[in-house]
Amino acid sequence: MAYEAVHRFARISPRKARLLADMIRGKFADEALEILKYQPQRGARMLEKVLRSALANAEDRRAPNLNGLMVVDVRVDGGPMFRRMRPHARGMASIIKKRTSHIHVALE
Repeated sequence: MAYEAVHRFARISPRKARLLADMIRGKFADEALEILKYQPQRGARMLEKVLRSALANAEDRRAPNLNGLMVVDVRVDGGPMFRRMRPHARGMASIIKKRTSHIHVALE
């Protein structure tokens, strides 16, 4: 049985968060928390929170072995983008895309 947690509309680019997601995929949950704890990136804090939430969901559903839970699925999907205008040369404007992510973590 998989125990899941999701952080939707996270204000981080999916490309930046996927680098960290690849680091913890396939690891034990406590080992993944240790890895994320020492990463300097802002996305590591977000992934750490989602992973802790998935662990809390497992504890709430009375998982038989909390120490043996593995991170089986970490997905970082793109969310909606905020579009902002920035002044450009010759009276034109360019669009800045502020990207968001949906972070999914599943433990088993």
